[in-house]
Amino acid sequence: MNFKKLIFVSAVLIAACSTIQAQDTQVIAHRGFWKTSGSAQNSLAALVKADSIHCYGSEFDVWLTADHQLVVNHDETFKGVTMQNATEKVCTAVQLDNGEQLPTLRQYLDEARKLKTRLILELKGHKTPEQETRAVEGIVSMIKEMGLEERTEYITFSRHATQEFIRLAPKGTPVYYLTGDVAPKELKEWGCAGPDYHFSVFKKNPGWIKECHDLGMKVNAWTVNETPDMEWLISQGVDFITTNEPVVLQDILKKR
Repeated sequence: MNFKKLIFVSAVLIAACSTIQAQDTQVIAHRGFWKTSGSAQNSLAALVKADSIHCYGSEFDVWLTADHQLVVNHDETFKGVTMQNATEKVCTAVQLDNGEQLPTLRQYLDEARKLKTRLILELKGHKTPEQETRAVEGIVSMIKEMGLEERTEYITFSRHATQEFIRLAPKGTPVYYLTGDVAPKELKEWGCAGPDYHFSVFKKNPGWIKECHDLGMKVNAWTVNETPDMEWLISQGVDFITTNEPVVLQDILKKR
């Protein structure tokens, strides 16, 4: 093979690799696919709609109530109800913006069993480590009971909860840490599947993406809603992008 042909073949291979890399980036709908008619953040409808557009996963948030039940909602205090201080009955009486009642984790998982999208379960940081351990125990037990272990991944800002998920979930269950203050090598030592950091963390530390991959970990970035940020993360080879704009991200990936 002469030199010109070698250059041409190399260019084709590089282009092919770039295409594969883009296709490998997966879409996670942040709090479900809620920016669409009839939906609301962390609603059952948002979960169903994320599945309907074939997202890799649908992210949602979980709290432990005052009577040690598990409910799905993002804000610590939502429409005047503080999740950790209220009972399940009080929490689930709250109406979401699409008219649904705030769901229990069991209701959410029961709906998920009918679908295919992966469950990206975020445990919110609680007041005490004891509450977080109780929540992790209840979550892991319920996921097992409902036959969803193979479809569930765990994320949290809490170091304690991260380590509890690693300890209590079945070996090999993906657990990601969210805060952005731990380097890849230490995450690997914890037993994490990788970082799930705000995209600005990776822009400040772009070498962390390759370092994670070299360590056998995967990389997720949140919450990415602007096209230039999506394009940059895709070009860097991140495995997952969590977004409030899943259709926009899917269109970008298709074009690439």
